[in-house]
Amino acid sequence: MAISEQDKALIRANKLRSLIEYHRKQYHENDEPELSDEAYDSLIEELRLLEDKYKELKDEDSPTVRVGGDILPHFEKVEHKVRQWSFDNAFSVDDLKRWEERISRYLKKEDVAFDGIEYSIEHKIDGLKVILEYENGEFVRGATRGDGVIGENITHNLRTIESIPLKLNKKVDIVVVGEAWLSHSELKRINSERKKVGEQVFANTRNAAAGTLRQLDPQVSAKRKLSSFIYDIERLSPLKESILNPKTQIKELELLKELGFRTNPNYMLAKSIDDIDEYYKKWLKRREKEDYEMDGLAIKVNDISLQGALGHTGKAPRFAIAYKFPAEQVTTTVENIALQVGRTGVLTPVAHLAPVRVSGAIVSRATLHNEDEIKRLDVRIGDTVIIQRAGDVIPDIVKVLVELRSGDEKPYKFPKKVPQCGGDGSIERLKGQAAWRCVSKESFAQRSRKFHHFVSKKAINIVGLGEQVVDLLIEEGLVTSYDDIFTLRQGDFSALPGFKDKSVENLLSAIENAKSTTLARFIIGLSIDQVGEETAHDLVEHFTSLDRIMSATKVELSEIDGIGNVVGSSIYSWFKDKENKKLVKNLLKHIKFEVVEKEGDALLGSTFVLTGTLSSFSRDEASERIRALGGSVSSSVSNATSYVVAGENPGSKLKQATELGVKVLSEEEFIALISS
Repeated sequence: MAISEQDKALIRANKLRSLIEYHRKQYHENDEPELSDEAYDSLIEELRLLEDKYKELKDEDSPTVRVGGDILPHFEKVEHKVRQWSFDNAFSVDDLKRWEERISRYLKKEDVAFDGIEYSIEHKIDGLKVILEYENGEFVRGATRGDGVIGENITHNLRTIESIPLKLNKKVDIVVVGEAWLSHSELKRINSERKKVGEQVFANTRNAAAGTLRQLDPQVSAKRKLSSFIYDIERLSPLKESILNPKTQIKELELLKELGFRTNPNYMLAKSIDDIDEYYKKWLKRREKEDYEMDGLAIKVNDISLQGALGHTGKAPRFAIAYKFPAEQVTTTVENIALQVGRTGVLTPVAHLAPVRVSGAIVSRATLHNEDEIKRLDVRIGDTVIIQRAGDVIPDIVKVLVELRSGDEKPYKFPKKVPQCGGDGSIERLKGQAAWRCVSKESFAQRSRKFHHFVSKKAINIVGLGEQVVDLLIEEGLVTSYDDIFTLRQGDFSALPGFKDKSVENLLSAIENAKSTTLARFIIGLSIDQVGEETAHDLVEHFTSLDRIMSATKVELSEIDGIGNVVGSSIYSWFKDKENKKLVKNLLKHIKFEVVEKEGDALLGSTFVLTGTLSSFSRDEASERIRALGGSVSSSVSNATSYVVAGENPGSKLKQATELGVKVLSEEEFIALISS
């Protein structure tokens, strides 16, 4: 008997609840999260959508309406004087506009008069929420959020935070809410000390802050220099002081500062959703420059009387929402696994995904690298997976959520034949590697990818010669070898669809300009197996000429730092091949190498890793500038890395740098370094 869609939803919802509950405890109670916040939020969002579609699935114990975690047994329980909440999330301008429509409808339904809505914008700090109580201006109690009704008494640890005043500037009874957080620089210091004594390092600043505030010994907390930002007044009794309850959120922040609390100076009043989005885009670029972790913006209706009228749902305030920065990790499902033929004939398995937004873009595929990676992850068609995307690269599958399997998932097996390989489609596994490749070296897919790479920005860089144009030229027989590109004339394009005189002139001009290039770019474009951008530059730096590279022995190549036996053998074999020698000879009839002048040795011995998007120049331009000054560029962060240059929307390399204690440069600092 077939299972109904509603029954499938019930099974899925129960699996989601169980998994969410496990990770909730790991995060809120044990301070040992196994998922990123973004991946956890993805699970919550999927459950919420199921509950919205099937109303009968939802109950008061659902994770979609719960707040925080249970109370740990070794802390005194504290009942909050004011119920605590968590915010709903927005991930786009459209989400914000829908939120604005909802609150406007609600105010009209409740017959509340309002003349437009203004908003306060504050940074959403990724730390631990704390609730502080003062009597007659003196600090008497501090607690965690807990489950929203009851929290943990952590007064003894909060007293060690210097930015939390023990006595206010005025004698008032007040309950305030804020965030206790650890700076990136302090995390680096703490992790360095923990490494020395063999202790496990903290994964991030939030973990470290939470772990510190849950210490039974306040001396441990005192040694870890936590900070705080206070952002809300929950209850205020002025007593004999001449203080009026603030009428707006902005005025509330000003009063908090006046009383002696530390508030985040980065806030503003927004007149519209467009103002919010403009501020969001500004901080999306600048957030990595702050010494605290922020995962978005806290948006609140500025008028406190409207806040009161809007009230709360079962979980969150209606008057506020978190506008989250793009997630680097999210969950989605694997709809299929297919093989992609690379330019060297190597087959890369690619997971086709249910489309999902990650790092600000909609993605529908993720690389699985090779057969061993599929086995390591045990990823199957139909699985729910966590994917991660950093910068513009194709996402990776980080983890399979096996707890959500239904039993219908299908393991993937490499086929014996692949039609895109040409010939009879046979494939073979490379000796000593996890990779498979086409037996035939002349498949259209393989040839076209080699051409795409040859003309790409990192190689010969022929502007306007995109993949579709290249494929068309190959299909029409106009190019069969790289050197054919440089023999193209205007008449060759006359019979091709979509080409106008001006576009042909521009393309031919770009081809002419590409005849002058660097030796490194030339080598990159040849598609030598195992040779990427850095290896090409290593070869040029060591041998200085193409003749010397081509005549080098296998031993000479293998002894170059960073190359080794496998890569050295691949380079040697490629240049000894008769057809490859002919290819190079024909190309040199058209191509001349530019002399790359060194501008000095200011960066000699320094290794750089670039992450994120740079606004002043491209990554290629930045890399060329580094090499011109004697430095080197690497694609991965290690203990040998001297600097990580972080542009806009940096990826996981920035976190790796922080964990390893590698110096991180902003774009401005990088420009200053290479200009000095």
